[in-house]
Amino acid sequence: MVAITLPDGSVRKYDGAVTGLDVANDISKGLAKEAVCVRVNSDLWDLTRPIEQDASLDIITKKNEEGLELLRHDAAHVLAEAVKELYPEAQITIGPAIDNGFYYDIFREESFSLEDLDKIEARMREIVARDEPISREVWNRDEAVKFFRGIGEEFKAQIIEDLPAEQTITLYRQGDFIDLCRGPHLPSTGKLGTSFKLMKLAGAYWRGDSNNPMLQRIYGTAWANDKQLKEYLQRLEEAEKRDHRRLGKEMDLFHFQEEAIGAPFWHPKGWKIYLELQEYIRRKLSTEEYKEVNTPRILDRVLWEKSGHWEKFRENMFVVEDEGDKTLAIKPMSCPGHVQIFRQGIKSYRDLPIRMSEYGSCTRNESSGSMHGLARVREMVQDDGHVFCREDQITEETRKFCVLLLNVYRELGFDEVTVKFSDRPDVRAGSDELWDKAEAALEEGARSTGLSYTLNPGEGAFYGPKLEFILRDAIGRDWQCGTLQLDFVLPERLDATYIGEDGNKHRPVMLHRAILGTFERFMAILIEHYSGKFPLWLAPVQVVVATITSQADEYAQAVYDKLKAAGLRPELDIRNEKINYKVREISLQKVKYIFVVGEREAEDKTVAIRELGGKSQEVLALDAAIDKLKDEALPPYLREQDSPDVCPTPVEANN
Repeated sequence: MVAITLPDGSVRKYDGAVTGLDVANDISKGLAKEAVCVRVNSDLWDLTRPIEQDASLDIITKKNEEGLELLRHDAAHVLAEAVKELYPEAQITIGPAIDNGFYYDIFREESFSLEDLDKIEARMREIVARDEPISREVWNRDEAVKFFRGIGEEFKAQIIEDLPAEQTITLYRQGDFIDLCRGPHLPSTGKLGTSFKLMKLAGAYWRGDSNNPMLQRIYGTAWANDKQLKEYLQRLEEAEKRDHRRLGKEMDLFHFQEEAIGAPFWHPKGWKIYLELQEYIRRKLSTEEYKEVNTPRILDRVLWEKSGHWEKFRENMFVVEDEGDKTLAIKPMSCPGHVQIFRQGIKSYRDLPIRMSEYGSCTRNESSGSMHGLARVREMVQDDGHVFCREDQITEETRKFCVLLLNVYRELGFDEVTVKFSDRPDVRAGSDELWDKAEAALEEGARSTGLSYTLNPGEGAFYGPKLEFILRDAIGRDWQCGTLQLDFVLPERLDATYIGEDGNKHRPVMLHRAILGTFERFMAILIEHYSGKFPLWLAPVQVVVATITSQADEYAQAVYDKLKAAGLRPELDIRNEKINYKVREISLQKVKYIFVVGEREAEDKTVAIRELGGKSQEVLALDAAIDKLKDEALPPYLREQDSPDVCPTPVEANN
């Protein structure tokens, strides 16, 4: 007798071994049709794998995140089968599911072309139409190695040889194609459906080592249905239009060049946005009693060794050899420097919490191939901050930070935020008892805010657990930006203390926190979120005064001067060009307002206001028009509004 416990607590009993598909059919035929795999106790299993002992069981469908990931992994296997049928000389290596899709790395002497992708995708659809059963097989390790070498799959043989000795070797067969995989898989290729598309080609070294053979990576996307696929492709099309690299060039905001890989050259307009954003954050932090500091960019490796960063991040640090035998490192983060400031002078329990902020100029030795505009750079400025507090202050400081962060996101135009709780990684500093205390304290702090969050297992920092804040942009993409990390380890390693109420020395708790992350990456997100059409308070140019005729030049200059005197950011366009040409050019620069002036406007002391994207214009007296812009251009920190001391409710983390 096998007892199966379902998520609702009900128990179904069977005379002998039973499959997940059998149980799904018992519940309903519709559920069995939608099912893609099952969770047996805590592990994902194939629908057709026999369950021979009592177990808890959860049926996974395409609607589940795990079900969609399974679908994408199966798409990778169907891709590999199609490649082998069309190009038998090709060797397949690995093919995982990834965000929004999948890829498979292929070794082949001849390069694939985009036309080849069309052929491969067509063959994939044929394989789906065949509805080939997918079956799991357990093999002897030596036999599996011999098999793959025998069919010319040297990479697969290497993978098996490198697996731990105790690991079960499982292969999956679909039609004449057989592949190494832990599973689970769909019961047949037909269950995959046809809501997939091959997207692009890229190169990748075998096992990420440039000394190894170069592979060809075929990327694809796969979804539960055609509607989701269509929506995703539309998002990609919209994302291409919003690409911050393209808009940065069109709007003259910044550029990159080979002589400074991963370091942007900010142009006046881009730097203006940057400074406005920086001042905005500075004002917000000031109201929360953060004290702004600045720490050295180059520090002796000894300090990085004490903090633990040398061991963890050495490969990402740029180092400098000083006189003698000293090795200096350009800082990749600011936390050890902030501890040094805390350690100056005696601190009392009455002094805590101490909140420090810094626009920390950091440098990280990212690989040149990973650079992606402003989104991935080597030189960056973090809106870095650290709170030194007592243990009894953790909950309140967590609450205060979450309120601050979510209100900043709201004011910057991001209303949808999800939160993840990342617990201890495999490689970490500190004892298990210390981690138990840290995780419990951060969870309590998160609960006190009313935040809903999902668990992100094993993704904490090496010194402590963290909350990760993921904002969603205008076209539905998620960006992890803000973090709050609770750290008992660094104050111990760097000997930070305060005098407690009992007169003895105690270690402070250190909260590492960031709202934007890095200004560079957040600028990329902002540019794409707004498609370059920034809210007026952030816009580098808020209004252009454009003339219809040269007879209005003098009046246009007077309008420009008055706008500037009012604290606005205007530009003047008195070129000898037709007004429609000027309007088109100004619109490409994403300037929201154009004050059009001609002889009539000069005589009446008015302006004709054209708004970006609008089809009509409004004529206002000059003073009224300036007042209109001044009100709209007011930064959030200068507007009269209630400052909520409650945490806005983030969206459910269902992505």
